[in-house]
Amino acid sequence: MIYLSQLLGNPVYDLNGERIGRVSDLGIATGEVFPRVTALAVQGPANTPLMISWRKYVDEFDEDEITLKVVATDIRFSYLQPDEVLIARDLLNKQIVDTRGMRVVRVNDLKLSDTSSSQLRLLGAEVGARGLLRTLSPHLEAAALKAARALGKPMPEKIIAWNYMDLLDRDLSNVKLSVSHKTLDELHPADIADILERLDPRLRGQVFAQLDDEQAAEAMAEFDDDAMAAEIMGDMEELDASRMLSEMDPDDAAELVSELDYEKAEKLLRLMGVKEQKAIRQLLGYKEDTAGRIMTSEVVSIPEDATVAEAIERLRNLDEDFETVHYIYLEDDEKRLTGLVTLHRLAVAESNEQLRNIAIDDDLITASPDDDQEDVAEDIAKYNLMAMPVVDDNRRLLGIVTVDDALDVLEEEHAEDLQIAGASNSDGERDGSSHDIAWLIRRNLWFFIWIVAVCILSVASAPRVALLNVLLSCMALPVAVVLADDSINYVTNFFLENDPDDDSSPSFLGFSLKSIGLGIVFGAVVALLVTVFDKIVFAGAGDLELSRAILSGFIAAGVSTVVSFALSPVYLWILRTRDERNEETSGFTLSCVAMLVAVVVFVLVAAFGMGPGILLV
Repeated sequence: MIYLSQLLGNPVYDLNGERIGRVSDLGIATGEVFPRVTALAVQGPANTPLMISWRKYVDEFDEDEITLKVVATDIRFSYLQPDEVLIARDLLNKQIVDTRGMRVVRVNDLKLSDTSSSQLRLLGAEVGARGLLRTLSPHLEAAALKAARALGKPMPEKIIAWNYMDLLDRDLSNVKLSVSHKTLDELHPADIADILERLDPRLRGQVFAQLDDEQAAEAMAEFDDDAMAAEIMGDMEELDASRMLSEMDPDDAAELVSELDYEKAEKLLRLMGVKEQKAIRQLLGYKEDTAGRIMTSEVVSIPEDATVAEAIERLRNLDEDFETVHYIYLEDDEKRLTGLVTLHRLAVAESNEQLRNIAIDDDLITASPDDDQEDVAEDIAKYNLMAMPVVDDNRRLLGIVTVDDALDVLEEEHAEDLQIAGASNSDGERDGSSHDIAWLIRRNLWFFIWIVAVCILSVASAPRVALLNVLLSCMALPVAVVLADDSINYVTNFFLENDPDDDSSPSFLGFSLKSIGLGIVFGAVVALLVTVFDKIVFAGAGDLELSRAILSGFIAAGVSTVVSFALSPVYLWILRTRDERNEETSGFTLSCVAMLVAVVVFVLVAAFGMGPGILLV
């Protein structure tokens, strides 16, 4: 086995041993399971690029040099063919899709198989640390391997075989990979969306352009980041974007269009067919985060006096891309919803049976288009529904909210709740040193604020108070900081669990009084500790100055705790106000603010306790 990094830069000699240049790249024919190297790119004299046939001219090669079969004067240069790519230019250090692992990776090196003295085949891409180390220096790779073995942690190669790779970084529309594996456009739309979200932004449009309208529409509907999806669509040609929107379900298309600016959205809608445009505009007419915005107008409704045979014939005539059908909805002569029929009941009923006789009409669960989307999603989960009909005030059917859209809503709301509560995905999945540092700071924020506060108090008190006194005073600071963080957790839990519009929820005044009461209780506990400590220390022969520093710290912590919980109503007001404006609020940011307020109060009280004069220094 040999690697591309071991060949690049090697000298190339002709039959007479005359040097004609150095290896700059290798060309492969992509139409094989493991492609043969078909071309040798050489950097000639004066950096002149040369391309020659590998099969015709290469005699022998190794990790040190390449020898040709002919003298330099007999070499005939060639050109890269349509089905060929240069692996250093097009693969090395580029992003590729591992279609087996459904992930985006970066190629650090390429592994080749020297099946004979003159033939090479590409086996796959090295995407692990070894490839990166080898590219820098083979000696560095060897040293790392020895160190890993000594520690009992082997460093295996991470090779992705060629038949599990899909090329992204250049226009390869003419390259056909004639191998039996899933290429990008054959993946599930959710996998395609996941891969696109991880790609370098400059590549997303190129990759998206490889998909046809139907595949693009299905992938676009699976994006978790609506803003990213809108950005991709904004970069598309207007006609292409309009066609893609026409292929999407109306609710997904409406959600995407709502992310665009008004002029762009209007242009795309005007290019669509009248039917599709009307469906999307109707959904856009409803408020955000309501059932009307997430429902789909693609629903099967039929008169209640129709027969089973007529209903089955109606299903057979539906378009292939029609929204998945779970129920058939029944209407009376005035188009009012009267019941529904499940597909199971339809399948086992007699063909001449009227639908009203097999319908479910008792306790039919419906939603209004103005209902909150989260409430509708929770009802779908509560009653184990596959879809919920949305009706107007006259009980006329407007559309349905499907279970997949309900799951998306619940997932979105859950993510927002976690963000408000200060949680982060990086707590559970950390990747890379920068994420580790951010995770450490988030999890131990109180410690870092404690260190900063110690420094501030030291500067503020010097030179009137000894540094030892300052450090002893700051022993109680973690109490103030941690309880400030707990006050934010208390506020966010109350915010998430209680709806202000719910009559059964505690009032804002009740919450305020309870918060202040909790602060006083915690402050009293700290005061009790101060009293006990005072009796023990001052009863003996301790250093009164040091004792005073410690006592001032505990007193400051008690006062800071009372202030932190007394401010809880303010934090709750901020959360509710921003929520009404549909603005996101980070629990982490609130915690930072609360901790900083606690530190300021602590520093002021502790500094005054150690000597009022230091506040004037």
